[in-house]
Amino acid sequence: MSLKDLPKDEYLLPGSAACPGCPATIGLRTVLKALGKKTILVVPACCTAVIESWYPNSSFNVPLLNIAFEASGAAASGIVSALKQKGRDDINVVVWAGDGGTYDIGIQAMSGAFERGTDFIYICYNNQIYSNTGIQRSGATPYGAWTTTTVGGKGEFPKDMGAIVRAHRIPYVATACISYPEDLYNKVRKAKEIRGPKYIEVLTPCPPGWRFPMDRTVEMGRLAVETGVWPLYEYENEEMTFNGISRAIFEGKYKRKPVEDWLKLQGRFSHLFKPKRDEERIKRFEKFVDDMWERFRKEFG
Repeated sequence: MSLKDLPKDEYLLPGSAACPGCPATIGLRTVLKALGKKTILVVPACCTAVIESWYPNSSFNVPLLNIAFEASGAAASGIVSALKQKGRDDINVVVWAGDGGTYDIGIQAMSGAFERGTDFIYICYNNQIYSNTGIQRSGATPYGAWTTTTVGGKGEFPKDMGAIVRAHRIPYVATACISYPEDLYNKVRKAKEIRGPKYIEVLTPCPPGWRFPMDRTVEMGRLAVETGVWPLYEYENEEMTFNGISRAIFEGKYKRKPVEDWLKLQGRFSHLFKPKRDEERIKRFEKFVDDMWERFRKEFG
């Protein structure tokens, strides 16, 4: 699939309230092209609940249900059940939630839907913070990152949500990044053809939250993959496949770029480099990435 071959139909329309350079709109535009018109979105409290634009207008050309922060998995289950009662099995029910509504506040409803075997797609667009409410720390925030609630840098490492979801033994789990739209499109297309629960987590670099210029959104995503900070993979029927550069990293055919190259471009990590270089925390971050790839090789090599 080449970028020029993506469908021309647009389901994310002009007039949204997104920030310039917003990665969520880049990702959602690609996702909706893959899903098509017969889609119902479930959106908990997050940036997208604002991006929709001002009532009574909407920049989304598909039905959308806004729901409480903690309830998106339950709401999606209810929609799937209602459609089943009406004899409709041709509509994609999709949760589109941020990392706060996935890693933290919404994890119980998501887990319950996976356990019940609900036939839906759960997409977490991960900007690694509670961006909409003021850039607070989430369970996805990287170690050492500045947020408004971790002004000296976060002291904990993020949850391994991929491992948590894989433990549910659902049919399909994948990661993607807005900087690789063809990969994201193909994974969503595959997920919509699979019955049962599906989970896709999309890295969405946030310019105001990560503190980088708004014209470098795509670059920040690519660098996250090239440094190995964000692996691209598919886990289907308990078989792991790495994609693109991540596959080359896994197979030892591509030398990861230094993690520092990614950290230095983000203002949220600037305190690690000035006024004095924090060697200890930089090395801890690098070791975390090294250990992640070592675990992958031990488990899936």
